[in-house]
Amino acid sequence: MKLCNSLVIIALCVFVASIALAGPASAQEKSANPMVSAKTANPMVLVKTNMGSFKVELYPKEAPITVANFLNYVDKKFYEGTTFHRVIPGFVIQGGGSDKNMMQKTTLPPIKNEATNGLKNLKATLSMARTSEINSATSQFFVNLKDNASLDHVSDAQYGYAVFAKVVEGYEVVEKIAAVKTTTKGPYQDVPETPVVIESITKVLPVKAPATTPAPKTPPPASKK
Repeated sequence: MKLCNSLVIIALCVFVASIALAGPASAQEKSANPMVSAKTANPMVLVKTNMGSFKVELYPKEAPITVANFLNYVDKKFYEGTTFHRVIPGFVIQGGGSDKNMMQKTTLPPIKNEATNGLKNLKATLSMARTSEINSATSQFFVNLKDNASLDHVSDAQYGYAVFAKVVEGYEVVEKIAAVKTTTKGPYQDVPETPVVIESITKVLPVKAPATTPAPKTPPPASKK
C-alpha cells in the first residue's frame, strides 16, 4: 500500500513539474501566431490620408453584409486615390467614391441596408452613404462628427443609414479634415478646396481581444435639427 501511495505521489510531482516547466506561451511564440489573440476581436483597418491616419474598428456581428462589402473594397485597394469629397463641419465627412477630380469610380453592386441592426449614428461612427433608395449603398461611407440621431433607423419611411464601424484611434485627424475650407465644384457642394486624399485603407491586427470599444447601441439624447 505504501508503495502504491509513493508511486501516486511521484506521478503527481512529475505532472506538476511538467506544467511548471511548460509555463505560459513566450512572447516569441505569441508573435509567431499573432491571430491567436485576435480570434475574438473585431477586425480593424487603418485609413491613411494626406492629412494623417486614423484607425477604425469594424462590427461584423452587427453589420455582416456591410463589413464584408467594405473589406472587399479594401482587399481590392479600391479606396486608394479616392477622396473625402464632402465635408460638413458639425455633421459628417464623406468619401470613398470619387477621385480628386470628382470623377466617380466604378463600384460593385449595391448592398442591403443594415440600418435596422440597432447601432446608432453616434459621434465617430462610420455609416454607409446612399441615395434616397434604401438599398443603394456601394463604396461610399461617412464619419459622424456628432451624434446624428436624425440618421438612425426609425421606420420604413425613415429607414436610416447603416452604422458598421467606429474610429477608435486618431480621431484628431478626422477633426482636422472636418476643419478644411470647402467650396462648390460644378454640381457638388461642400467640396474641400484642397483634396483630402485617401492614400490607402489596410487591415491591421486588433491591439486587444476582445475589442475594447463596444458597438454603439446606446441611443443619443433627442436633439433638434
